[in-house]
Amino acid sequence: MISLESQVLERHLHFFADKSVLFAGGISDDFPTQIRSQAKSVAVWSWYFDYVNALADKSVVDFSPVCELRADLIVYYWTKNKQEVQFQLMQLLANAQANQEILIVGENRSGVRSAEKMLAEFGEIGKIDSARRCGLYHFQLQKQAENAPHFCAEFDLNRYWKSYQNPKLGELKIYSLPGVFSAAELDQGTDLLLSTIDDNIRGRVLDLGCGAGVIGAFIQQKNPTTTLLMCDIHAMAIASAQRTLSENKLAGTVVASDVFSHIDGKFDLIISNPPFHDGIDTAYRAVTQLIEQAKSKLNKGGELRIVANRFLPYPDLLDVHFNQHQVLAQTGKFSVYSVRA
Repeated sequence: MISLESQVLERHLHFFADKSVLFAGGISDDFPTQIRSQAKSVAVWSWYFDYVNALADKSVVDFSPVCELRADLIVYYWTKNKQEVQFQLMQLLANAQANQEILIVGENRSGVRSAEKMLAEFGEIGKIDSARRCGLYHFQLQKQAENAPHFCAEFDLNRYWKSYQNPKLGELKIYSLPGVFSAAELDQGTDLLLSTIDDNIRGRVLDLGCGAGVIGAFIQQKNPTTTLLMCDIHAMAIASAQRTLSENKLAGTVVASDVFSHIDGKFDLIISNPPFHDGIDTAYRAVTQLIEQAKSKLNKGGELRIVANRFLPYPDLLDVHFNQHQVLAQTGKFSVYSVRA
């Protein structure tokens, strides 16, 4: 089944005829492969490893923070994360050829209407369709994006890096790129989770859904003998976590993985501040999979420790798969849960 956005694009297949097409943004279906017969060539630039991992044909996808692909037509799927959207569009414009043509599609509730305001200074943009609770916009570049970094063979991300420190993190300095969770400050859930971490952690540790690497780096700072693995589905999160480790001179490995899809071996501690927002909806797929499969990824006596909003039904799920759970800390909004294999 294709997404609502792709259903709108199906009404405008003439745009794809005999053109090289680059899909980018929050695309979540196999529409690119479906229009291969219409287009001259098709490529996808995605920051989301869960999408890449689910594709039958991965040869068309570039999973990377930086896009080095060019095409006659760019098709951009709008996401709710405005920082992410702006960074991706500015990068695409910086790399664009003269008179670059872009189709921008998104659900109305995702904020796609702001595309006109965001891109008006760079060219001509107008809405060409409204259906399936989505808007479709056509844009043509008239001048190079002055506020976007100049694209060269090696795109420079340096101007987009942000960093912060917090007394609760000790000497750690956290580095992050646009679109990464809690990029500018320590979020409340992670703060509560870190309050339960001491210097008695040993063995293999997995920070699942690591974001900018706050949790894993904090553990490694307090417990330098641990073997740390961090993973995330977001390309910018992976790059951010790698830099957080490197800048703080901490040991650890960061990989792309959709929950446990690319995680080998067993662990003494699996720890996570798992996301519960998928696009613009609250979704539990990743966390449900995490809890369901965690026992098989833990050494005997190993621990799964997560923080979550208290309204989420995770205690019941933990009881189903581990027969019990402990609450290590809680506030009016968050709880830290612990279970052992």
